[in-house]
Amino acid sequence: MTMKFFAAALASGVSATAFYAPSACAQTGEQTYNIEAQRLSDALRKYSDISGREVIAASSLLEGRRSNRVRGRLSPDEALSRLLSGTGLTIELVEGAWVLRSGNVDARETGSTDRTDEAIVVTGSRIRGAGPVGSPMTTVDRDVLDRSGRATLADFIQTIPQNFSGGPTEANVGFSNRGKASSNIAYGTGINLRGLGPGATLTLFDGSRPALGGGSGAYADVSLVPSIAIDRVEILTDGASAIYGSDAVAGVVNIRFRNRFEGAETRLRAGTADGDYGEVQISQMLGKGWSTGHIVVAGEYSQRGNLAATKRPFATEDLRPFGGPDLRSNYNNPGTVVAANGQKFLIPRGQDGRNLTPADLTPSADFNRGDARRHTDILPKQETMGLYAAIEQSLGSTITIFARSLYSERNFEARRRVSGPTPVRVTSANPYYVDPIGTGQPVTVYYDPAAEFGPESLRGKAKAFNNVVGARADIGSWVIELTGGFGRQRERYDSFNLVHSLRFSRAVAATSPAQAINVFGDGAVNDPALIDSLRGSIVAETQFKVWTAALRADGKLLSLPAGDLKMAIGAEYRRDRFAFSQTLDLVTDTPLVIGIPGLPDKRIIKAFYGELVAPIFDAGDAFPGSLTLSAAARYEDYSDFGDTANPKFGARWTPLPGVALRASYGKSFRAPFFDELVGTANALYQTLRVADPSSPTGQTVVLALFGFQPALQPERAESWTAGLDFEPRALPGAKLSLTYFDIRYRDRIASASSDSRNILNRRDLYSPIIEDDPALATVTGYFTGPNFSNALGVAPGDVRAIIDLRTRNLSTSTIRGLDFDLAYSRPVGEGIFSFSVGGTRLFAIDNQITASAPRDRVVGTLGNPVKLRLRGRAGFSMGAFDGGLAVNHVGEYRNLTVTPAERVKSWTTLDLQLGARIGDLRGRSLRLGFSINNLFDKDPPYAQFRGPSYALAYDPEQASAIGRTMALQAVIAW
Repeated sequence: MTMKFFAAALASGVSATAFYAPSACAQTGEQTYNIEAQRLSDALRKYSDISGREVIAASSLLEGRRSNRVRGRLSPDEALSRLLSGTGLTIELVEGAWVLRSGNVDARETGSTDRTDEAIVVTGSRIRGAGPVGSPMTTVDRDVLDRSGRATLADFIQTIPQNFSGGPTEANVGFSNRGKASSNIAYGTGINLRGLGPGATLTLFDGSRPALGGGSGAYADVSLVPSIAIDRVEILTDGASAIYGSDAVAGVVNIRFRNRFEGAETRLRAGTADGDYGEVQISQMLGKGWSTGHIVVAGEYSQRGNLAATKRPFATEDLRPFGGPDLRSNYNNPGTVVAANGQKFLIPRGQDGRNLTPADLTPSADFNRGDARRHTDILPKQETMGLYAAIEQSLGSTITIFARSLYSERNFEARRRVSGPTPVRVTSANPYYVDPIGTGQPVTVYYDPAAEFGPESLRGKAKAFNNVVGARADIGSWVIELTGGFGRQRERYDSFNLVHSLRFSRAVAATSPAQAINVFGDGAVNDPALIDSLRGSIVAETQFKVWTAALRADGKLLSLPAGDLKMAIGAEYRRDRFAFSQTLDLVTDTPLVIGIPGLPDKRIIKAFYGELVAPIFDAGDAFPGSLTLSAAARYEDYSDFGDTANPKFGARWTPLPGVALRASYGKSFRAPFFDELVGTANALYQTLRVADPSSPTGQTVVLALFGFQPALQPERAESWTAGLDFEPRALPGAKLSLTYFDIRYRDRIASASSDSRNILNRRDLYSPIIEDDPALATVTGYFTGPNFSNALGVAPGDVRAIIDLRTRNLSTSTIRGLDFDLAYSRPVGEGIFSFSVGGTRLFAIDNQITASAPRDRVVGTLGNPVKLRLRGRAGFSMGAFDGGLAVNHVGEYRNLTVTPAERVKSWTTLDLQLGARIGDLRGRSLRLGFSINNLFDKDPPYAQFRGPSYALAYDPEQASAIGRTMALQAVIAW
């Protein structure tokens, strides 16, 4: 119990009593109630013990009132409704706690509220009030979000131990290609449970599929959800394709909105961090209810500045200060001249390149290296606007119609290497040509154009619209619902300050000083008009559309001795369309508009499903207690893959009060993304220099093949969980939850590209994708192709091997681990102390690149989830004040992408939150919150994070570069 208790007391102007459960997580399914008619205060205490709900009431409301008798297996809503029937009291949800009100209390006297006066469908089940039987689920309510110190859901998701920050997040853009990170063209944020990729986590908006984002429609962008509109987030960490269909392999994240909100709420937030990094957020929500309906409107605006790499010492390619190598590139300004005999000469500083002589150039064993990070941002500038609206209207006593709409727009701008420099071959025809060895032959200049063209940058926006309309009919114990939805997400980015390679090569070959480019100077030495004529650009646009229709029904099928057998059945239709186009003004005289050859036009899915929940026996508080079983199955027909059927089974047994055993088993699948079906049409062939123990120099030049293999098939998985929930009666306020999980993936769509620089070191794993000593004609064919990139500037004969890093159906991938959650709370003096710690311990992540390859054990390695991750919190509240200290821990892991392998230290940070509430301000209440995340400003641990075109001294997939942030937030309810 936290400030919710004191909010009720202040709102009523008298003392208040709290009936709190021994658990921080309320039960969502049916429980067995045996509460005799008695004093209402005693009955509510008993109700809280059974349901797990926290109920708060002003003491004056309880005096002289008695409860009704409640018996049977009921949902928490049904049990509480029967308990309070005839008392003249009502129940309302306020910041995650159920607050008891007098039936005639005006909402204006107590501030805004979130009403819950109907049975709800809980994630993991289609049966109202049932909840997922046997499956683990965590609910993050509005109060937890507010006290996390995070401004947005996208920020909060990164603190959840079951989520892996690899994949599409704004921090990974330009630094990683794992988990569809390279498709994140608009700096969005997806959810990646268990590290299985964003496509293996199904994200829902109030139970409906939204339009997807990214350059391949790969993920639901939660950064577009206005945080003020969120009521709670339900996280099901179990396969659920039998309930929801494709993508629900690692789990389901369902974002629930405040559709029953009444009153008005204003939120103001400002935050800052070192490096001129700041954020502002302004939100407003309005809600109005009447006897037959309800309407809610919410709007939010937020702005955040960019974070330059130069503001963080670990955002560098020179790792020598951290004990690592110098990974800066060969390109700089002034650059390096490589003569015809291969000898290197440094161009001097402080001159314009117009009067250079061979004597001015300095012989060198190395290049004049440049740090490409100094021209980039770690995080982009972001500006987000969101509008949410929901309306519901009853038509008589049976029919209810409703509609929900979410529109969001996010603008971004960032400095990011899009194409990067390439070697410049200069002949004696160029008026600025200088040959350090006097042969008159062409020289190669490793020149960084950023000083003259400006840093390569991009700006763009993402727009999303998701709408659902429907009608619901209550017919006896059954509810029938018909819904239709449409969603669309558009993304666009415009890159600028790029070099147009065709026009630039002409300028290099020009003989006139007015038309020739000078690459021998220090800084900006060319005519700005000439530079402007050599600029190129890339414009990329994507659009994802989804149409949905669903007819579903759920209710009581028949009565059993232990309770009601309940059932849900339904049919669904979905049509997805994805489009991608790119305008390249880089290599031709006129801009070239291209799409993705072979991209499917659309995908149509038709589905039918059924679900049963059956109470087998119920002996109340006596052994053998109660047992509930569930079974679900879903059949889907895909227009491009045929059909699939997936079952799921669950069981929950409560042998004794406070002890529950649960288990689940199910099959899941994921259909390939649209761009995963294009085969070689979306390929990239690139030269790399990788570690090779058989080479005299320790390195070998290889040709890496990126893209997708033809004829990819859906991923399929079997998953099971077994868990224990323990609430000891001897220690009120304590709860322990343990869940063991096992996911066995086959045909998982992935690649070995994340380990590209280590392929030749691990031939035992990767030999099927290595071609040693390839034919010169084969290599030359790749070199002359349109999808070839040669940043190393090597010749075809220099290539010693071809490594096939194209995405494919891996043979198997197995993930095993344990989720744990411990919580305890108790009164201390005049206040309440609470403590909780939850986390994930992974035992194994084993991959096989092919069926004949040995297992690659990657748990606790760079590019994958760590073995141990946890988040804990200790809090204390008293009167109108509350505070808490949270700890975030990412365990140590190994970096196997370098030789020898390196250890990456663990990373532990502390977050501080302080809050105060002021009520009775002429019908308004004010809550002030102050938070400091990463209290001691702890830098990320050193990690040699490398890719084909980047290097960093930290791992952005496991740690944040922001550092200590301080934020002040005011929430005004009126």
